[in-house]
Amino acid sequence: MAISLRGEHLKRYVELGRLLVKYGRSDLVRESGLQDVLRDEDAPAEPQTTPEAEELADDLERLGPTFVKLGQLLSTRSDLIPPAYVEALTRLQDSVEPFSYAEVEEIVTAELGVRISKAFLDFDPEPMAAASLGQVHRATLRNGRDVAVKVQRPGIREQILQDLDALGELTELADRHTEIGRRYETSGILAEFRRTLLSELDYRREAQNLTTLANNLVEFQRIVVPRAVDDYTTSRVLTMDYIAGRKVTDLSPLSRMEIDGEALAEDLFRAYLKQILVDGFFHADPHPGNVFITRDGRIALIDVGMVGRVAPNMQDILLRLLLAVSEGRGREAADLAIRIGERRPGFDEDGFTRRVVEMVTEIQGATARQIEVGRIVMEISRAAGENGILLPPELTTLGKTLLALDQVGRTLDPEFDPNAAIQRNAADMLQRRMVQQLSPGKMFTALLETNELMQQLPGRANKILESLASNDFRIRVDAIDEVHLMAGLQKIANRITLGLILAALIIGAAMLMRVETRFRIFGYPGLAMLCFLGAVTGGVALVLNILWNDERTDRKGE
Repeated sequence: MAISLRGEHLKRYVELGRLLVKYGRSDLVRESGLQDVLRDEDAPAEPQTTPEAEELADDLERLGPTFVKLGQLLSTRSDLIPPAYVEALTRLQDSVEPFSYAEVEEIVTAELGVRISKAFLDFDPEPMAAASLGQVHRATLRNGRDVAVKVQRPGIREQILQDLDALGELTELADRHTEIGRRYETSGILAEFRRTLLSELDYRREAQNLTTLANNLVEFQRIVVPRAVDDYTTSRVLTMDYIAGRKVTDLSPLSRMEIDGEALAEDLFRAYLKQILVDGFFHADPHPGNVFITRDGRIALIDVGMVGRVAPNMQDILLRLLLAVSEGRGREAADLAIRIGERRPGFDEDGFTRRVVEMVTEIQGATARQIEVGRIVMEISRAAGENGILLPPELTTLGKTLLALDQVGRTLDPEFDPNAAIQRNAADMLQRRMVQQLSPGKMFTALLETNELMQQLPGRANKILESLASNDFRIRVDAIDEVHLMAGLQKIANRITLGLILAALIIGAAMLMRVETRFRIFGYPGLAMLCFLGAVTGGVALVLNILWNDERTDRKGE
């Protein structure tokens, strides 16, 4: 079946076809009909069987913002791609050339409904940073508040929608014609990617994320989150507090001596455990570029366009899973992963359990510098994919988040031990979960249910007492089918009785052999032979009856 070629997607088909052939998916190219649009000089003569991971990252960057974001998503799917590629795609950056200030001015004026000179006291025409989706300018509001203004790149939404349409056709084809597509449901992965990417294009959602995250982390004095300015925020313009500082990775050895790296690493890790295991809402992209050290020695979390959400029932399992990994209980970790996963045909439970036990056992002998809890969680997801079980995306997102935290934590404190941090904070997280479950709203719901029970209790008790008084009280137990049970017992009794009769005939025939009589059969006393032949006939009939009935019962059971 060839792919339906649409004119506006032709260029993307060619680029994707080159990429698939280059990285070993020429089977998908043949099935899709992409070879029809690839010129001979475009396609390599032989697919590369071992491409370098860094080269794939470079190719995705050249394809544009949609594929940069796709690469970042794939970096969370350790069940789909090898570890070397996960590492390369995790470092993917979408830094591009900035667009002109004239375009910035046009977009801001159209979105805010007022000229930049009227809305801001000062607006720096040179961007502080430029990415594929937008760029950030420093500005000052009329009231003197220093802010950072993120402006969306012109035409980026239309470009991304076209790329997503082209990718959608390819993933549908992959689901139909490739084993990896059927196994991992690539259309579902793309649908999740589409929702995430389109939500990043709506800066109002990022403003809500900033507010939610700031409120959830208000207790952490060493962590700061910029607040959005709602009156200056639209779907394409985001205005938020400007936070002066440096990236964690830009700190010099002398600068590290001026901050309390151990306390900062501990607070950051504890804050993320709270986000994931208590709040159910967490900053899903804490790579070093999004973590700043402020001038007063605090941690600033910026760029919260990518967030994760965890359902309450999943939070309990994730907490137990992290504890099982950190304490070396590999079999329990495997059981928990199987519990939340979706089993596929051919699932190898023993193979998966054995692999998880090996991974978790290995970290017990490692030093603090060697332990990476996030990598173990991602390896569990990878082992699950290889053994036929699909784990929820929350687990892989958690793994990537913890992996980034491991790196940031060790940058702040080279001796930081994430294993010990999980064990230290587990009791506190569990206590917070219990307190959260006793919130006023949940208590009020429980009181309403108790009130309903108390109102219905007198009527139900009255019905039970009336049934007892009229001798009409019955208890129904669906345990054993007594009709089939009695029929079975009767068959057993009949077979035992018939067996006793046949045994008596044989014994009687043996005793009659000594009685002399003129009536003989085959030279033996006739009466004795009749008893013996009757016993033989009955025995054969009993054996045949048993074999016939038992075989028929087995067929019905199947």
